[in-house]
Amino acid sequence: MALIVQKYGGSSVADGELIKSVARRVAKAKDEGNQVIVVVSAMGDTTDELIKLAHQVSEQPGERELDVLLSTGEVISSTLLAMALENLGYEAVSLSGAQAGIQTDSSYSRARIRRVDPKRVVNELNKGNIVIIAGFQGVTADMDVTTLGRGGSDTTAVALAVALNARMCQIYTDVEGVYAADPRLVPEAGKLKEVGYEEMLELASYGVKVMHPRAVELAELYNIPILVASSFSDSPGTIICKEASMEVRNKVRGIAHDTNVAKITVVGVPDHPGIAAAIFEPLTRASISVDTIVQNASVENITDLTFTVARDDLVKAMSIVEPVIKSIGAKRCVADSTLAKVSIVGTGMQNTPGYAAKMFRTLFKEGINIQLITTSEIRITCIISEDRVKDATQALHRAFELEKFA
Repeated sequence: MALIVQKYGGSSVADGELIKSVARRVAKAKDEGNQVIVVVSAMGDTTDELIKLAHQVSEQPGERELDVLLSTGEVISSTLLAMALENLGYEAVSLSGAQAGIQTDSSYSRARIRRVDPKRVVNELNKGNIVIIAGFQGVTADMDVTTLGRGGSDTTAVALAVALNARMCQIYTDVEGVYAADPRLVPEAGKLKEVGYEEMLELASYGVKVMHPRAVELAELYNIPILVASSFSDSPGTIICKEASMEVRNKVRGIAHDTNVAKITVVGVPDHPGIAAAIFEPLTRASISVDTIVQNASVENITDLTFTVARDDLVKAMSIVEPVIKSIGAKRCVADSTLAKVSIVGTGMQNTPGYAAKMFRTLFKEGINIQLITTSEIRITCIISEDRVKDATQALHRAFELEKFA
């Protein structure tokens, strides 16, 4: 008897009829002789609605109480799915993250899983139950509820698959798999049959929303294959696994874009030891992730320092950086929230010259200005104006002929 972990996103459980449809899909997996664990997200836009409600009663909701509030969305989904399964004649039980043994640190709104104690889940499986678990949440050592950040239900599912030694983690969403580019921007973009962990991690980190980067990272660490497929059809999905096909293929596997980008520039920074630490350490303590960092060459011991953060974090980041600017003697701090990232990703690029030049030439031909550039061994990212993202993605898709290789 195989153990399968399935996860259903918010669009898959957005209303009662869709929840009943998911119940039938889960029941089918059970009928095939599997033990089944299901992780669910909140229904539709529930999380956004709860955040909006919190801000109606408080200008700055406390992080602890906000996490408790947001965790209720997934609890509602899990209980409704359990009811739908029971209505079909199947034994099912819903569990919160705490009941499922998901233990986290105390970083509210972006907690990280420390360990999973699956004892309760195993007991319920041994009773013959289908176990429905609220995703996106856990509990601290002090029994305070935490949430894992947007997309955290993916991480919940993979963590449970690891803890229970499942053969696969199945992620069901509103798309049929991982595409070479966003089909909403590039209609001809093809679906990938399989993609390696490293490539998927870069794609997810730089804008492909189908999987959360932390979930991919965890799956790679423990070698848990992930199927990404649609809950609305039976179309074959994409397998994320240790090693993609070894057949000859395009070395660029996909194009990612992300519009959640803001740039902060600290102007007139004294160029002496300790300045960078003075700027970035407070951001780290506030759990604000910094991406691209560029420092200009020093002229008369004065330089400019530019870095990017998520647009969602811009106001908080500026409130932290501005007091630091005064203390280090910099001139001023300016921000730009009209930017985006576009990236090409592929493991084959690391040992083959010419990909960066081709990317830059393509953007130049489209009249797209590159503001910043960042790279890894298998990724090249350009920071551009948000209003040119569609043009950039379509041009790069054509330039690298991805329609032939998906």
